[in-house]
Amino acid sequence: MSMLSTTAIIAATALAAAYGLGLFFGPSISTQIEIEAPASAVWSELADGKAYPDWNPFVKHLSGELEAGSRLDITIQSEGNAPMNFTPEVLVADADEELRWVGRLGITGIFDGEHYFILEENDRGTTILHHGENFRGILGYPVLALIGEDTHNGFLAMNDALKARVESKG
Repeated sequence: MSMLSTTAIIAATALAAAYGLGLFFGPSISTQIEIEAPASAVWSELADGKAYPDWNPFVKHLSGELEAGSRLDITIQSEGNAPMNFTPEVLVADADEELRWVGRLGITGIFDGEHYFILEENDRGTTILHHGENFRGILGYPVLALIGEDTHNGFLAMNDALKARVESKG
């Protein structure tokens, strides 16, 4: 076997391994904020995509049915960047508890982002919002190296704006 053939086999094996591992492991962004309101009030604002342009500095547009298996139409825009449109699939939409969707760049395993909002109501009547995204795919780490800081800042800005909106209605 020639050196070129051996190198090609090694490269193909490494790419296949990276693809396989990328389906299961990848980087994540996670944030949380405490909101002085019950989970039902937080959910009410999260579920009202039509109102997002009025208050949301990161998710500029959200439309579609919040039910598992449906597709959403979403536009995000972090400060100083161009808007990005995508149509993720809703994985979980449990009122007052969790909203989760997955968006993909091309086919599964290239760059997938599973976005989540988990509402944890506590005994004080406030809600901890866990907001984040788990990335998978062979481009997970390289793409996140490019967009990670802006995305994290976008999540934080959205959290702060959601908190302000919910608490102002309380």
